[in-house]
Amino acid sequence: MKVRDAMSRSVRSIAPGTKIMEVASLMCLYRFHGLPVVDDQDHLLGVIAEKDVLHCLFPKLEDLMAEGIHHVDLDKELARYSDVLDLSVDELMTRKPISVDPEVHLLRAATVMVRHNFRRIPVTEAGKLVGMLSLGDVHKAIFHANLRGALKAAA
Repeated sequence: MKVRDAMSRSVRSIAPGTKIMEVASLMCLYRFHGLPVVDDQDHLLGVIAEKDVLHCLFPKLEDLMAEGIHHVDLDKELARYSDVLDLSVDELMTRKPISVDPEVHLLRAATVMVRHNFRRIPVTEAGKLVGMLSLGDVHKAIFHANLRGALKAAA
């Protein structure tokens, strides 16, 4: 079974110049945990994830060292969120993300995902985004294949 057999082909992607405000809206309204970033020809440039957006709010190591972990004003850090919303995706995205080819065996792709602690991974063909594969897609495809096999054996 190949990635092509299980991946989602309907993928919401965004351009690198998109404001984080739009990305955060998509994440909060539609429960996207991350979005692929593509150019005008659908070449995968990066991925923007919730952790990339929120990472800007975490205290810097220098601040923790200078002020101590219990003395950093976390409410002040939260207040910086409005500044983050004014940034562009290309300022925060993870560049050169790991992706898989649609012809890769499904379990090989799942191994890559588990090894990197990903719940989903972009699927690219010649550098162009052609789909997304989630662990849920993998599980569903394996379940259906085994269910069909069990039904044939029972018949």
